[in-house]
Parts: sequence; C-alpha cells; structure tokens
Amino acid sequence: MDPTALYESFKALEDPGFWQEAYMKFYNAWFYEDRWVTYFQGLLTTVEVTVIALILGVILGVVVATIRTAHDQQRLGRRNPVLGVVNLFCKIYVTVIRGTPMMVQLMIMGFVIFKSSRNFTMVGALSLGINSGAYVAEIIRGGLMSLDPGQSEAGRSLGLGYLDTMRFIVIPQAFKAILPSLGNEFITLLKDTSLISVIAGKEIVYFAKSIVTKTYEAMYPYVITAIMYLILVLIFSWLQGKLERRLRQSDRR
Repeated sequence: MDPTALYESFKALEDPGFWQEAYMKFYNAWFYEDRWVTYFQGLLTTVEVTVIALILGVILGVVVATIRTAHDQQRLGRRNPVLGVVNLFCKIYVTVIRGTPMMVQLMIMGFVIFKSSRNFTMVGALSLGINSGAYVAEIIRGGLMSLDPGQSEAGRSLGLGYLDTMRFIVIPQAFKAILPSLGNEFITLLKDTSLISVIAGKEIVYFAKSIVTKTYEAMYPYVITAIMYLILVLIFSWLQGKLERRLRQSDRR
C-alpha cells in the first residue's frame, strides 16, 4: 500500500490507536516531503568527513609515532638535539589533544580559530583528524615499541636506512598487531562525526535536528539517525574482520 495513502487513512481516524499514531509520526519523520533524502544527504557528508579525518589522522599518527619512536630508540650518548625538540612538540600535541574533550576542541576550532569560515563541515573534519592523529600516534608507537629491536638491527645490517627499515620491515609487522586497536579508533572517529553539529557541521545529526524542529517529534528522527550510524559501524566492523582474517591466512602461508 502506498505510504501516503496509508497515512491519510490513519489521519482521518478520530481516535487513532498506538500503531496508527506511531506510523504517522514515522511518516512525518521519513516520507513526508521526501525527508529520507535529507537523511541520506547527511549520511554522505558523514562518510566524507570520516574519510577526510581518517586520512589526516593516519598521516599525523604515523609521522608523530615515527618521530617519537626514533627519539626513544636513540642510543645513549648519541642523542640528536633537533630530534629532541621535534619530539617535545609531538609530546605536547599528544598530551593536549588526549587531555581535552573532543567537543571543546571542536568549539575552539569552529568558534575561535576558524570563526570566519563558511564551511564548518570541513572545519569539523579537520578537528576530528587532528584529534584522531594523537590517538593513532600512541597506538602505532605502542606497536612499534613492542617489536623485537632485532628487527630494526636486521634491516640496518642489510644496508637499509632508518626510514626504509621502518617502511619495509617494522611497520608491516606492527600493523598486524595494532589493527584491532586502530579499528576501534576508526569506529570511534566515525561516531564522533555526530559532534560536528555543535559548530553547524552538516552531517546526519544536523539534518535530524532540522527535521525535529519541523515535526516537533524528536524520537523518530534521532532513532533513524542512530540506526544509520549503527549500520555504518557494522559495515566497518565487517570490513575490519575480513582484513584481519586475510592477514591471518597470509601468516599461515
């Protein structure tokens, strides 16, 4: 039956029952004036913000983790002062980002640093990427430091420099160990995209709020939003599990 016709038939009732009233509220939140298009518009923005923040977070995380690991693995008496200064900045970055709430960081970026910006969605993506970079850096650094130092020494004995040793020997092995933690961080990043609505970032929650102001009914727009986030997380978790199984199979070979 056509959703609009069903809605009109329930609306004509003098005293609609619980299920009829529930359907009418759902209709107003999803079907009326093609509001489902609005949700998917927000969904696409959410995915876009997640991808941008993910790329930025991984780049920052790898750079910071490499610098901090290189500093920690220096031999006594052979300390590089330049590396020490850069490492200090990296430590400050990680400490500040991990020690302050994500929402406060977003508000500082949106209402102070980029207050004149017209694209708060990208400001939110930048903020999420910077925030994620600090956590990714600690995850990667933990994985790198957990490896046997003999791996690095073997690479250098083959004539590889530090960067090549990290690129071809250390990081591929560490990646398998830190994949579950990275997956959890990326899922958290995906869910944190909902916070950018506080600076007028236009993702799912932003559009859900706009629908609530039109329907005066908060339950269905927010439940629909929660279901969309849940589906995205389930898809990401499935992809992560598939990657982990493939890596385990490659180890057996």
